[in-house]
Amino acid sequence: MIAGTRVETDPERTEFLAGGLRPHACSSCGTCVLVKKNSRKHTSIQWTTSAASSCPVFARQRAEGANTALLDTCERLSESISAAAREGEFGVLDD
Repeated sequence: MIAGTRVETDPERTEFLAGGLRPHACSSCGTCVLVKKNSRKHTSIQWTTSAASSCPVFARQRAEGANTALLDTCERLSESISAAAREGEFGVLDD
């Protein structure tokens, strides 16, 4: 270990990765994801299921041959999260 450094603990790692994530059901299809609003423009999304099997937009793109691992997210889900943030469902961390 280098002098002056500290070792992360499992609780610290868990808090860094999952802290502030809240469940959100897409208003379009009902797919549930975990969301954290770091700022008005930056949103972290963690899928709790396979996006290609639970989101109709991802499923359609997969059926058309797209590599869904390269997709950021579904536009409908993004719109749903933005609307929920405007309504106060999520606290924005940098506000």
